[in-house]
Amino acid sequence: MPFLNTNNIGLRRKIMVDKSSPDLKSSPLGRIVAVSISERKGVKKQNIERGILVEDFGLEGDAHGGNWHRQVSLLAQESIDKICAKGLDVTPGDFAENITTRGVALEALPVGTRLRIGSQALVEITQIGKVCHNRCAIFHQVGDCVMPREGVFARILKGGPIRPGDVIMPAAS
Repeated sequence: MPFLNTNNIGLRRKIMVDKSSPDLKSSPLGRIVAVSISERKGVKKQNIERGILVEDFGLEGDAHGGNWHRQVSLLAQESIDKICAKGLDVTPGDFAENITTRGVALEALPVGTRLRIGSQALVEITQIGKVCHNRCAIFHQVGDCVMPREGVFARILKGGPIRPGDVIMPAAS
């Protein structure tokens, strides 16, 4: 099986890519567990029933929206579950992520990966993890923060509605 070298925020990794799989571009990677927004940066986000991803902006109503490379953040429910296993009571949105997923190894996706979310939206992964210079409000509220290690950021290439239960599919670059 071929390997793909990635270089995300200075961390070199090799991930296996099965390019022979005929279903690589048509099989769902996972689903949305929660969609979350906040009016301010650096705080827990509130879960909403549905959201609108706006092209070249981010998630409508969220403080992180704007014309930059971190328009939305994604974190896997599996990452949140690791923190729960440490005895902390955390839920989707507590790490200030916009989209909580299940079934997608987000931190293994190379920068530049495109994902179709829901029926219309198209996002492109722009950053894996983030440098946390100071312990953020999230760290102080929940005792740990997985976003610097396992969260990803994306820009919105095509907008559309999203909601919990929507499928996340790989998309051609």
